[in-house]
Amino acid sequence: MRRELLTPRTDWQQRVEEVGLEFHTQDGVPYWAEDRCYAFTADEIDGLEAATNELHDLCLQAADQIVRRNWHAKLGIPEWAVGYVSTVWERGDPTFVGRFDLAYDGSGPPKLLEYNADTPTSLVEAAVAQWFWLNDVKPGADQFNSIHERLIAAWKALAPHVAQSGMVHFASQHESTEDRITADYLRDTCQQAGIATAPLDVSQIGWNGSRFTDLEERPIQAMFKLYPWEWMLADEFGRHAVTDTTGFIEPAWKMLLSNKAILPILWELFPDHPHLLPAYFTPERLAGKYVRKPFLSREGLNVAIVSGSNSVATQGPYDEKQSIYQAIAPLAHNDGHYAVLGSWVIAGESAGIGIREDTSAVTGNLSRFVPHYFTASKS
Repeated sequence: MRRELLTPRTDWQQRVEEVGLEFHTQDGVPYWAEDRCYAFTADEIDGLEAATNELHDLCLQAADQIVRRNWHAKLGIPEWAVGYVSTVWERGDPTFVGRFDLAYDGSGPPKLLEYNADTPTSLVEAAVAQWFWLNDVKPGADQFNSIHERLIAAWKALAPHVAQSGMVHFASQHESTEDRITADYLRDTCQQAGIATAPLDVSQIGWNGSRFTDLEERPIQAMFKLYPWEWMLADEFGRHAVTDTTGFIEPAWKMLLSNKAILPILWELFPDHPHLLPAYFTPERLAGKYVRKPFLSREGLNVAIVSGSNSVATQGPYDEKQSIYQAIAPLAHNDGHYAVLGSWVIAGESAGIGIREDTSAVTGNLSRFVPHYFTASKS
């Protein structure tokens, strides 16, 4: 694994817009970064793929243990939602998409930082924009990226689950450009799989007294929602979400894995696993050096790295009283930038990676997406 500096394509803004990445620049600063890239060997890619599949299997085992041992309270899940979570887990409502954030610099096993199991973004960048970049900039090289094809295949596999309605509604917060574009991209892959779709802003979802409906009063029988489960449960109509009248993608059991409380549970169940970091519900066993993460924080907010003079903390709206404490993992560090690998899981299988860089060791919303490629020979 190595970082390369490059000359960007002269028309890169137009090129990425053409493939759907409208939010390539934020406040005048490029979010999409092609003045650099990461190069891997085939062996490193094989290792990342194997680690991702192994981590997903561990997470499924952990979810099963949470349900069987009734550990829901450890994750702060409301008691009134527990029965529904257990129901959708036990009947096997299928998972669709998720993203592991990994610490990896090519010198040791990838380490799990967290699992974005419910509403992962940076999908258009990983699936589409970096693929077209590869064809332009690194012709003849390969990329760990079968995300687009696997998404379409996953929708085809889900088709029997939406056969009654014949339609999947796609709900997101349209005021967020990133969320809207991510949902639109997934809706496009669903249509390519031959399934009818309908877009919705989350605020447009109605309740007719017995089930959720769209603006035309059609029943919402299957819905992909780019809206976190914890937000749904906290909303005015949150209790209606657990009445089991709508098939949600992602299913409610994914809230067991998108919650950072899964990290100490994984460590308890699989201590010393090579792809896990020590993690606990209290910091005492980490000898004064750790990362504190609220159960439900997003975009790097309310995260603290406690490490003497190198400590750093971010502010935000999340509840720090419900936090986990994780061992510090060294990130790939080049030219003042820290890299986190996002490893995608589609329908339970490893599908590719995307890389984000930040000048802070806490990857935040202003990080930059950096494309990658790999070669058959060692770097």
